[in-house]
Amino acid sequence: MTALEKPNSIPIAEYLAGEELSDVKHEYLEGTIHAMAGGSNQHNAIAVNALLSLGAKLRGKSCRPFNSDTKVRIEYPDHTRFYYPDAMVVCHPNAPTDHFQDHPAVVIEVLSESTRRTDLGEKRDAYLTIPSLKVLIFVEPDSPYVVLHRRKADGGFAVDYYSGLDTTIPLPEIEAELPLSELYEQVGI
Repeated sequence: MTALEKPNSIPIAEYLAGEELSDVKHEYLEGTIHAMAGGSNQHNAIAVNALLSLGAKLRGKSCRPFNSDTKVRIEYPDHTRFYYPDAMVVCHPNAPTDHFQDHPAVVIEVLSESTRRTDLGEKRDAYLTIPSLKVLIFVEPDSPYVVLHRRKADGGFAVDYYSGLDTTIPLPEIEAELPLSELYEQVGI
């Protein structure tokens, strides 16, 4: 039996340079890149609603939202990953010339059938290792339902569930709130 060769690892600098020129977004996992599929109109509408709502509430404050064109870098002791969350809020941003953020306070992922398993498994586990992360939000696309992971004083995370268009998610960590009515505005729910 012949052993399979391990594919060549792509250096981080090469990945970042390639992303600047690429028409397709790629996530970076331990030296391999993975093309991302485009989201549905509903998926994108929810992500834009999150940015609009949080952007308005954060105006004049030190934290600001970023859209899905900005990667988040997650550094492990033995490897690095880059993901494109649907939205994030950063209070301590990287240099304006960077194409990624290292210190998100809030990360938002809109779930879809094609990415649900990865989002709720690999990505969730990776995001929860980010020292600056205070809140991780998973948004269901077909009903007003959100799963939120909030950092506790001991460093772990508590899970909260929010449902219904009359519900508002408190985000004292960034001096804001996110009404589900705004998150799901004009998405056909």
